[in-house]
Order: sequence, then structure tokens, then C-alpha cells
Amino acid sequence: MPGMTDTTGAGAFRAAIESGDIPAAVALFRDDVEFLSPVVHRPYRGRDELHTILAAVFTVFEDFRYTHEYGGADGHVLEFEARVGDRGLQGVDILRAGEGGLAQLTVLVRPYSAATLLRERMGALLSG
Repeated sequence: MPGMTDTTGAGAFRAAIESGDIPAAVALFRDDVEFLSPVVHRPYRGRDELHTILAAVFTVFEDFRYTHEYGGADGHVLEFEARVGDRGLQGVDILRAGEGGLAQLTVLVRPYSAATLLRERMGALLSG
């Protein structure tokens, strides 16, 4: 956004995701990154798990695009739209800054029907 100073690395994360460069996106996070899923209760920890999840998301989401961006000194929110099958989906990536890189990624999505389909498809990919 014009005039917004990105002190969190969110701009680099957005650019990496938009270009499909998952390794570059994951490299922006600390080794002990915490990923909070929209459909799984327990947090995922570490870059390896984050890489696996982001790679799976790239196969499940269609027509993914960031639509808005909001930021502050310790975090950033990237709003997005995508499709999962025939379901339109809105969501946000919440990036929290930390010492030595991004510390946490939380993803929230709506509506429930799209989140349910996301859970089913991600579960199939991650369990295989």
C-alpha cells in the first residue's frame, strides 16, 4: 500500500506467494515458526511443516489473489480471495513479526462451506 512501511517482511512474503515461490516464502520465517490453520485445532511448528502446508494449499486453492493489505509495526494482514472447487472463499493471512524473521502465520477463511471443503481437500493431501 502506498505510504505504508513494511517492517515485518510481509511485502516479501506476498511477492513470494504471488510468484509461487514457496521456498522463498518459508525462508522469511524463523525456524520455530508457528502456523495456525483455519481448520486444524493444533498449531503446526517449524519451517518444514509450513512448507508442506503451503505446497498443499497451492494445489487446493484456485484463482488465488491478494485483494487488500493492512499493517502495523509488529504484524500485517493480507486479505485474499480464492476458490476451492466450486466454492468462493475469502480469507486473511495474519503475519506476526518476531526477532529474526516472521514468527507466526495465522490463516482465517470464510464461508463455512468453503472452509469445510478446504479441510477435506487439505486433509487428503496431508494424510497421503
